[in-house]
Amino acid sequence: MPSTNGHVRKLAITYARVSTEEPARSGYSLAQQLEACRAWCAREGYEILEEVTDPGQSGASLERPGMDHVRDLVASHSRGAAELVVLAQDRDRFAREPAYHYLLRREFEEHGAVLRSLNDRGDDSPEGQLTDGILDQLAKFERAKTAERSRRGKRRMASEGKIVGGPSPAFGFRFTEDRTGYEVDEAKMRVVRCIFEDVAAGKTLRSIIKGLDEEGVPTPGRARLWGQAYVKQLVAHDAYRPHTCEEVRASSPRR
Repeated sequence: MPSTNGHVRKLAITYARVSTEEPARSGYSLAQQLEACRAWCAREGYEILEEVTDPGQSGASLERPGMDHVRDLVASHSRGAAELVVLAQDRDRFAREPAYHYLLRREFEEHGAVLRSLNDRGDDSPEGQLTDGILDQLAKFERAKTAERSRRGKRRMASEGKIVGGPSPAFGFRFTEDRTGYEVDEAKMRVVRCIFEDVAAGKTLRSIIKGLDEEGVPTPGRARLWGQAYVKQLVAHDAYRPHTCEEVRASSPRR
């Protein structure tokens, strides 16, 4: 609502997201993103309504707990009561697909809110939006080229009998000393076994996560608490599934 001096309040919802591997790969943290958004809000005179985070979430989809909450907050905003901006450090924190970014922008505009990031290159004019859209498409093209080079490199490594993995192995494993293979990390693998035993006993993911947090079981990476999305991915991960001899032979390089 308007302030007592007649000026409309300037409110901001700040949003930060990291995928599972980003902090380890690039040091791109939630705290760093939020701090950058806080600095912008202080400089531009915006009051932060809420800080929303999406740890361990991919930008390839809009189906994220934090993003769902942001959309609910915007939907409950009374148009004209205050100037509302939804702010992220970088455009790809909202979504990596330009079409999803456009969808969010139009959805928020219907409720009188503005989607903004600190690395926007244009302005709110049609020309500025066109500039950002073109640069988003170029960024998507560069990501596709990088992904294709990565796939070719992984195929070559697999043909040479080397491991094909990310910056860190699946939970419960660690790199061998020469980093050409994996070995079991028994302390972490005990946690994996407990999770699977709880699943087999019919426990819900929510109750499993609550138990892990209450027992103080160390989380993967820098997360403070266990996340439902991470545990769901862990339970479905192929690394923990039993394999037949035929499957192992098929995945091994030919001698």
